[in-house]
Amino acid sequence: MHQVVQLIIDWSEVWALLIPICIFKKQPALYKPVVFYVWAALFINLAIDVIWKCRTLIPVAYNSNNYLYNIHSIIRFLLFSLFFTRLKHPFLAFLKVVIPVMFGAFLLVNFIFYEQFFNYRMFSSRLLSVEAFLMLLYVFQYYFFKINENVDVNIFTPDFWIVTGLGIYMAFNFFIFLLYNELTIRLQSFAISLWNVHNISFIVFNLFLAKSLNESGK
Repeated sequence: MHQVVQLIIDWSEVWALLIPICIFKKQPALYKPVVFYVWAALFINLAIDVIWKCRTLIPVAYNSNNYLYNIHSIIRFLLFSLFFTRLKHPFLAFLKVVIPVMFGAFLLVNFIFYEQFFNYRMFSSRLLSVEAFLMLLYVFQYYFFKINENVDVNIFTPDFWIVTGLGIYMAFNFFIFLLYNELTIRLQSFAISLWNVHNISFIVFNLFLAKSLNESGK
């Protein structure tokens, strides 16, 4: 039974994305970056899990999936940045200019001087943790705007569910991303078990996306 549960959790990076895909309808322009993210994440995560499960059958030069996590992180950041920009919230709006610039500068400095993007041994903990931190800045900007809105305004809109799901996912995983490479070196079995927390939070994230995209497509 434990092996079955673990297998379900292991593949949750793929099947969890089918929840919003099976629910959402045609979306307004505001939510199309999120839809693109869900489809892109599905194909990337499918490749990640297939390479992982079949790594003993794949030539050593091609059996690492770590660079795919890096690609996923960049695509997620770009598409959700576009989503937040389309919200056009004026409160602390300068952050929507500053955050992408910060991310771009980090990518250039980190992968030119410090890390290899196509690292065989591990994905970039720095990249994923910086992405999580910057995404949380977007989330805080959104909530601060909502706090300053008219109290009679309904906050439980489709964009609220997207931002809340993203905030939960990033908050749970910031320290996992930040420390994961060190943990795989020093406490490998613990690191593998800890990734279950990531996978469960990813399921929750997709449940929030499904709720949002279902409501926004009505």
